[in-house]
Parts: sequence; structure tokens; C-alpha cells
Amino acid sequence: MYKIIRNEKVAKDTQLLEIEAPAVAKKIMPGNFVMLRIREGGERIPLSVADFDRDKGRVTIVFKPVGKTTGELSRMKAGESIMNFVGPLGNHTEIEKFGTVACIGGGVGIAPVYPIAREMRKAGNHVICIIGARSKDMLVFEEEIKSVSDELYVAIDDGSYGQKGFVSDVLQKLLDDGKKIDRVIAIGPPIMMKIVSDVTKRRGIKTMVSLNTIMVDGTGMCGCCRVTVDGKVRFACVDGPEFDASFVDFDNLMLRNNRFLEEEKKAVKSRGDVCGCEKQKT
Repeated sequence: MYKIIRNEKVAKDTQLLEIEAPAVAKKIMPGNFVMLRIREGGERIPLSVADFDRDKGRVTIVFKPVGKTTGELSRMKAGESIMNFVGPLGNHTEIEKFGTVACIGGGVGIAPVYPIAREMRKAGNHVICIIGARSKDMLVFEEEIKSVSDELYVAIDDGSYGQKGFVSDVLQKLLDDGKKIDRVIAIGPPIMMKIVSDVTKRRGIKTMVSLNTIMVDGTGMCGCCRVTVDGKVRFACVDGPEFDASFVDFDNLMLRNNRFLEEEKKAVKSRGDVCGCEKQKT
């Protein structure tokens, strides 16, 4: 069993969960994800890692309670335990000195950007962080991101804070103004990552995106998380979750991610378990 140390609301419809998991914390790296299950017979759900503390043996995740299982998870209290917490899964982010790195996060995707930006800066890069949300009350991890950034830009869709517009608009302006960027990492909704990729592809800037896909087992056995990359089938859980954005078929990804929307709605309504409907929350 894995004890919940902290479960708190950090933004509108967004929860932060800190789990006591020493073995996972010891090995986890930026870019990895975990699979958790609340109880026997429950749904397994994949969640991106927002932070980790090896000394305390804790792992932090940030998620939106959009499905049956994440809804139940959001209501659990500190001191309660979940049955399974498996990780690290997937391949971690490639961290090395590239030069200037732009770390871009949208929505809850901002949270897993934080450890990536932190390690990129430690590796000697000039780190530009661009984060965005639909409104100010949905913005997460601003202070954490600021602490690991050489430059920080905030874009809010409705203009209630920071710059009005999208993270891709900020990136486009920086590039138009002559800013040299050597590597981009983007995490967020598929449409956001697609538009960022469109901006960078034209300029030949390598861009890595973390794909939030439907998963069941997280080990490559079920095939539910298959994505099309460079015209070939890949599995986000073992081949990813990060891929070169210029080769990702985002239209196919978005189509597949909507496959179980009706089942997920029924699961929330009936409070029953539906296997494999929740996507990685990034």
C-alpha cells in the first residue's frame, strides 16, 4: 500500500497528490510516468510525474479529476492509501547541454515540465519556460517554474493574467524577434503540442512532446497506447512517452483519445469501473 501524504487543490479543477513511494522515488526521472490503482479490481490510470524527493521517498503528481477514478482519487484524504503505484515507466527526458532550451507547458502539462526545466538548467542550459492556461485560476506551478527559469513567460487564453493568447504565440514572437532556441520540450493538450510543433518545424528546431494516450497496463502488452510516429506504430508507454513532434500524427492521436468518451461519462454517472478509459493526465 502507498500512503497519501498530501492531497490538495492547487488550481481550479486541479489536484496535487504526494505519495509515499520510496522505491519509485529512488529511480524516477523527469519525463517518466507512473501507473496507479486505488484498490483491487479498480482501473489502472497513468499519471505524469510533477516532482520527486528521493530523500523523503515521495513522488508528486498533478491531475484533473475528469474521469471516475481521478474523481475518486481527488476525494481521498492524507493518511489514506492506494493499492498500487508502479514506476518509473516510459523513457525519461534526454537531459544534456543543448544551449537554449524552451520548456513549454499547457494546463496540467505545466507540472511535469517543472522537473525537466530544473534538470535542463542544472545541465548548463539557458532555460526559457512558457506556460499557459485557459484562465488565471487554472494556472499551476507558476512559482516552481519561475524558480528554475532564466526567462519565464505566461500566456492566458482569456487575458486575465500574463499575456493574452497561447503558448505558441509567445514562442512564435520570441523566434520572430531573433531568439535562438536549440531545443523545445512541450507538454500539454495534443492540439497545443501540434501547434507548437508547426511553429518549430518550419525553423528546423527539434521539438520533443510527451503524448498523453489511453493506457491500460503501461508495459506495452495491451497495445492501447499505440500512436503513429513517422508512419510507424509506436507504443507511448514503452517507446515514449516523448517523441520527436515533427513525426507525430497528432490527428490520429486526438481521434484515438476520444474513443472512450461515452464510456467514461457512463462510468462517472454509475460510479462503476471502466478499464482503460482515462488518459495520461498531462
